[in-house]
Amino acid sequence: MSGLFQRIGIVSASTVISRVLGLARDILTFAVFGTSALNSAFIFAFTLPNLFRRLLGEGALTAALVPTLSEELERNRRPGIFALLNQVMTWLLGVLTALVVVALLLFSAIHWIPGLDERWYLGADLGRILFPYLFFVCLAAMLAAALNVLQRFAVPALSAVWLNLSVLLSLGALGGWLAGTPEGKMAFLCFGILAGGIIQVAVPVWALRREGWRPRLDARVTPGVREISGLMLPGLAGAAIFQINVVVSRFLAFSLDESAVAILYLASRLMELPLGIFTIAVTTVVFPLIAGHAARKDFEGFAVGYQKGVSLILAITLPATAGIILMREPILVSLFQWGAFDAADTRETLPVLTVFALSLPFYSLAAHQTRGFYALKDMVTPVRIAGIGFLLNLFLSLTLMQFLGIVGLALANLGSVVVQSRLLQVRLNRRLSGTAFRHQARDLGKITIATAVMSLAVFLAMRGLEAVFPEGRSAAFAGILGVIPAAIGLYGLMIWYLRLEGRNEVDALVRRFLGK
Repeated sequence: MSGLFQRIGIVSASTVISRVLGLARDILTFAVFGTSALNSAFIFAFTLPNLFRRLLGEGALTAALVPTLSEELERNRRPGIFALLNQVMTWLLGVLTALVVVALLLFSAIHWIPGLDERWYLGADLGRILFPYLFFVCLAAMLAAALNVLQRFAVPALSAVWLNLSVLLSLGALGGWLAGTPEGKMAFLCFGILAGGIIQVAVPVWALRREGWRPRLDARVTPGVREISGLMLPGLAGAAIFQINVVVSRFLAFSLDESAVAILYLASRLMELPLGIFTIAVTTVVFPLIAGHAARKDFEGFAVGYQKGVSLILAITLPATAGIILMREPILVSLFQWGAFDAADTRETLPVLTVFALSLPFYSLAAHQTRGFYALKDMVTPVRIAGIGFLLNLFLSLTLMQFLGIVGLALANLGSVVVQSRLLQVRLNRRLSGTAFRHQARDLGKITIATAVMSLAVFLAMRGLEAVFPEGRSAAFAGILGVIPAAIGLYGLMIWYLRLEGRNEVDALVRRFLGK
């Protein structure tokens, strides 16, 4: 357990840096472009390479690579992993090249369709510039999977750091100095994305070479390649359904008005901050652990590792949900209400952010549950359940957006992920009874009590600050700088007092750190 906490700590610390820089990137982008048609077009265009990134990189390929590479490590040690990695890389390069060529042709064809609003043509132009980013980020995700199997977690977790630093430098420094128009600043933003992608590939290549990997083209179709392909196909369908959900939501938002897709993106990004820092750290570390147990047919160890992951996810996401809801206005006012992003944009974002915050625990659990099936090499079950979630989201989106606009799209996402998470857990219970959610009853009760105490304290503290600082921005800053750290500390003390599982391991790590 202490080793698990150490690895999660490494990933979390690395991801904190990535997410803080990502937050800075979003603050800068919204300060420069606001919720304008130009920003919405950029977000919509950048959604498309990210769709394939999560399909081919972080999605199906990673899910198929980790269990297969784990087995290869058991059988043939590092030489086996590196040989298989070269074979997969060769085939991936071919697929990505074909995808980029086809996408560029399709984006060019948008201009042949007359009568569209100008933002659609603008989105197509930006899509032609940004889609090649897919090439770099998918290769980076493949290399990250190999590093995770080798228990090298920090380098993959830092991947987004290079992208965010590149964008901040390009848009914030070069764009602010050399570009005098919004269009010129957008060109520097796109340049920063592509330059960051190149760095995202170069760093894990360097890390793997230090581990002994020597990259070379190898197009042989070995049993390992066939196994990964067989695992990828259903996994690809499942990941496609989930990512198409995202694209459909943003497409519908893009069709509502010029600002809707930017607001939807901002709310989802704020939800992804705790999701990325902690939940992804947990699933990243636990996935190779339970995949290793599954490879050894140690299903009791699998269940124990899976339950530890669930407990950690609940301990993180429930207070995060409460905190985001209670602090949503101070967060938006203090962090984003600058430049082109004004008070009206804040008011429009508040209800959307509330709904996204409620979905945080369910997204986190669904990601962990899906990894559980992948570790068992069951790629079909998540696909079927993802299909149900997609159809439900589409139906709810088309229905609710007619009455509630962008809030209706957020509610549709919430409803579909609740159903998806529930179905995944039920099906996993049937495979392994040790993974049943009822085993979390005691921990869930402790987490709920600690979250309730923290929430009450946050509510009272913010009312007090609003009485002392009638001007909204001062109270918001005081809340961000004072109330949030105090709330985290109070929650930690409550978890400590209630003796949540894992407390002794955390205590040992802290003592070891202080001793050093």
